[in-house]
Amino acid sequence: MCTISGVSTAGVPAKCIIPETIFMTELTESVTRMMREFEKLPGIGKKSAEQIAYHLLKIDKDKALALADAIRNVKEKVRYCSECYNLAEENTCDICKDSRRDTALLCVVEQSRDLISLEQTGIYNGLYHVLLGRIAPLDQVGPDQLTIGALVHRVKKGQFKEIVMATNPTVEGDGTALFIMNQLEGIPVKITRLARGITTGNDLKYANKEMLSDALLERQAVRND
Repeated sequence: MCTISGVSTAGVPAKCIIPETIFMTELTESVTRMMREFEKLPGIGKKSAEQIAYHLLKIDKDKALALADAIRNVKEKVRYCSECYNLAEENTCDICKDSRRDTALLCVVEQSRDLISLEQTGIYNGLYHVLLGRIAPLDQVGPDQLTIGALVHRVKKGQFKEIVMATNPTVEGDGTALFIMNQLEGIPVKITRLARGITTGNDLKYANKEMLSDALLERQAVRND
């Protein structure tokens, strides 16, 4: 019988089974570094990082390298659309290039993931503008760190008849929408807000298709010019 750190491994000759807690301290530098990088990801703790690392160690080399290549391609190829700041692999995103879209309608969202959520409803057919965040003084995020200036410039061109404010229904989201409305003061354009079928305090990414469809169809005017 062999016992290591109080763990009995009866019947195991010569080489004793080492507990995982000890094994983790003896990992190679490369594996340890990989785990530490995983821990930096949102929602990934030490245990989750260990599980992912073990999974990658067990799978075929080609599958692991395919993941690495996918991450590399995203960082090398993906950029922000020069028009709306959506994610794109060319200068202009597919939505902005789509001639079938209603170019008189502009929907303002905080992040590209919010755009994707709205697109999945199949209801909205206009253009978008991605702010790349929201005004959050406590996080030291101000208007100049967002794409609000570019948004105002687009609206001033006079192309749009309606601006749909689709910032998240949170204190910061509402504050951002109010700031943008003030920036658009004097520009003859209708401004609407998503109907509050979306619960206050929730992000668009957590809303289902039906909820987002109702919010889009029942949007209400906050200013008419």
